[in-house]
Amino acid sequence: MAIRQLSETLINQIAAGEVIERPASAAKELIENAVDAGATRIEIATAGGGKALLRVSDNGSGMDAADLELAVRRHCTSKISETLEDIRTLGFRGEALPSIGSVARLSIASRRRDSAGGHEIAVAGGKIAHLRPAAANPGTIVEVRDLFFATPARLKFLKTEKAEAGAITEIVKRMAIAFPAVRFVLSGSDRTTLEFPATGDDHLARMAQVLGKDFRDNAIALDAVREEISLTGFAGVPTFNRGNSAHQYAFVNGRPVQDKLILSAIRGAYAETIPSGRYPVAVLAITLDPALVDVNVHPAKSDVRFRDPGLVRGLIVGAIREALARDGSRAATTGASDMLRSFRPGFQPNSQRPQAQWSAETSPSRPYQPTTGFGERPQASFDGLSMPTARAEPQSSPQPAAAEPTARYPLGAARAQIHANYIVAQTEDGLVIVDQHAAHERLVFEAMRKALHSKRLASQVLLIPEIVDIPEEDCDRLMQHAAELSELGLAIERFGPGAIAVRETPAMLGEVDAHGLIRQLADEIAEWDTASGLSAKLEYVAATMACHGSVRSGRRLRPEEMNALLREMEVTPGSGQCNHGRPTYIELKLSDIERLFGRS
Repeated sequence: MAIRQLSETLINQIAAGEVIERPASAAKELIENAVDAGATRIEIATAGGGKALLRVSDNGSGMDAADLELAVRRHCTSKISETLEDIRTLGFRGEALPSIGSVARLSIASRRRDSAGGHEIAVAGGKIAHLRPAAANPGTIVEVRDLFFATPARLKFLKTEKAEAGAITEIVKRMAIAFPAVRFVLSGSDRTTLEFPATGDDHLARMAQVLGKDFRDNAIALDAVREEISLTGFAGVPTFNRGNSAHQYAFVNGRPVQDKLILSAIRGAYAETIPSGRYPVAVLAITLDPALVDVNVHPAKSDVRFRDPGLVRGLIVGAIREALARDGSRAATTGASDMLRSFRPGFQPNSQRPQAQWSAETSPSRPYQPTTGFGERPQASFDGLSMPTARAEPQSSPQPAAAEPTARYPLGAARAQIHANYIVAQTEDGLVIVDQHAAHERLVFEAMRKALHSKRLASQVLLIPEIVDIPEEDCDRLMQHAAELSELGLAIERFGPGAIAVRETPAMLGEVDAHGLIRQLADEIAEWDTASGLSAKLEYVAATMACHGSVRSGRRLRPEEMNALLREMEVTPGSGQCNHGRPTYIELKLSDIERLFGRS
């Protein structure tokens, strides 16, 4: 079979398969062109999810007649000349407009500010019409109709109009975050108008427009530099999380990207702080020499390749963890709102609310007495965290907590313990409810993690070793990492073919459920064991051990112990959430409480 040159139209349609995958791809390319043209106002209109109509209007520099004729031809661009080593614009390939014109009906009307009039050019299915004069305001209007009419097979792979319209909305949001000085307006017959007014240099204000006003109150500023690579942006506190990763935005030299390395680094930075199936909210901006990053990986330009990916990942993980350690212990402000919603009349968290049951303790003839546990004998010790461990004899009735100043304590002073699990503390302007198990679990984990980097954790020798029966293959896995577990204060030995003998446990954990701990560690090692051992997973093991050695739900605490727990939380990084990412406390302002009673 003879080799022959393909037609220009067919070449453009082949290129369009990579550059223009869906209406959102076309919207992205056109918005990038508008930004590169210096526009301060960009308006996007759609119909039929962008398939029937996509119009992008801007007030940028515009094009003259000669520019318009070249703009619809492949590999014609004003953004690069001889090298790909110094790309400082969003577009540079010169493929978007000819690709769109090869599969749709494209028209471009443009006028330079210093020109008396404008010009218009049209392309339909790859056929270029003659250039003609046109009335136009300074700037450019690009209109795309009947997308993929020339390649109808592509239409079968598009989603519903609503889904395609939603994808365009996401593109606009990403561009809006990247360029807060630009006003974006998204409208059309298939959507309600969405407007993002320009915020100038106030990036956080633009992020609040896109991510919601709650993001401003739950964001931690990032600012870090490593070897001339800088990272700025904002990371949400761990308890301010979402059900998917759609609220994670990354930008490299101002370019919105969806890079796997960056998303993986964000996930690693929030390890042990986000519940399984939940995702943090973050906006990251990476700035570096253009020569150190390849943006020409894919025609869509959404992927990048860093010359030193390890350096970039380390920068992201380190900056986010440092920020969380500095300011991430606070609970999300949305916790109070969620709590208030649960108190609204008619709120039904379950499909069927259980029927009320009367008993001797809760009957109308006997007033309800909250269980505080004050004065009862503690069941465990806080020795590992330098907390008071004085014991008191049981008393006939609960005693109120001693009055303690609240102004100088962010988490206030303990006032009661309810249901033997929740500490109620009074602050200067509200109250805090603490989950004692979740809070202590985090404190133990942070203490273990800190000790890991200095020396072997102190252990306590068991008078009688605990024998744990587990499958032989689990025994083999555990014994392969016995030395690493020993660094955490957990000393184990083989005890026959299908059993492990636990001889020492970490001293700071106090009394430990050795059977449950060994079985869970065996399951975890089986899931993510590698040839490199557990050296990279010691913190995960520490988190597991902390959970098994923390104050259990149902334990009665004395006032001194509750206040000691609060004080430790105030000075411990990440204490706003447990190792599984659940919040350790919820704060209610006095104004929130008054709203419950209709007083505000």
